Amino acid sequence: MAIYRLLQNSPLGPEEIAILTDAYERTLRALCLVDRNDPITDLIAKKIIELEQRGVREAKQLSALAIKELGVSPP
Repeated sequence: MAIYRLLQNSPLGPEEIAILTDAYERTLRALCLVDRNDPITDLIAKKIIELEQRGVREAKQLSALAIKELGVSPP
């Protein structure tokens, strides 16, 4: 699972990691992605982390922005 691997050695605390993983899971559900090995899941994980680094701190907003900025749409 992409985001879990990327956050493995992260200096973020448990609360931040929980928000990022929640946003990741929300995004995958919104896009009906079930295969965690699909390459798009890596892009989603990286985008969510990037958005968090830019100051977005809420899972629902992270998910919505990731979908918007990646230019993907739910089925």
